[in-house]
Amino acid sequence: MPGALKVIIPEGSTLRDVIRIAGIELNGHKPIIVELRKIPGVNWRFANAICNVLKINKWQALGSLTDEELEKLEDCLKRPQNYGIPSWMLNRRKDPRDGQDKHLVGPDWEIQIKMDIKREIELKTWKGNRHMYKLPVRGQKTRSHHRKGSTIGVIKSKELRAQQKSENKE
Repeated sequence: MPGALKVIIPEGSTLRDVIRIAGIELNGHKPIIVELRKIPGVNWRFANAICNVLKINKWQALGSLTDEELEKLEDCLKRPQNYGIPSWMLNRRKDPRDGQDKHLVGPDWEIQIKMDIKREIELKTWKGNRHMYKLPVRGQKTRSHHRKGSTIGVIKSKELRAQQKSENKE
């Protein structure tokens, strides 16, 4: 089957079905690099760097890792600077509050993004106003994109003909 992932399962290891890392439940039968990307705040490059730093085969099934390896993996996700991952790979560089480089994952990352948007709205910046009115923030056009929901003010031709026929009969 083209495009199928080859999962490596080490001999003598048992697979666990569900693994919980950083508050997210992950499938234990899929490769580590694929499942790490499902954690909010972790992209492909960061997941690849973690596998390289910890010397784990990224195509190995996540459920085949031991408890110690899983603890080390979660610690590396939360504190990547301790494992030698460069600061330019972190998702929260020069935090506005304390000026430190951080890497947030899971619910912490999602909460921080919401707080950043809320701060922009309170400061009434350009980005904050765009967020407040649910418009595109990063310069996209508004004519053809960002439109969600049903159309307003447009009547389909079948409905229009049905209305005209009912008016003519009366």
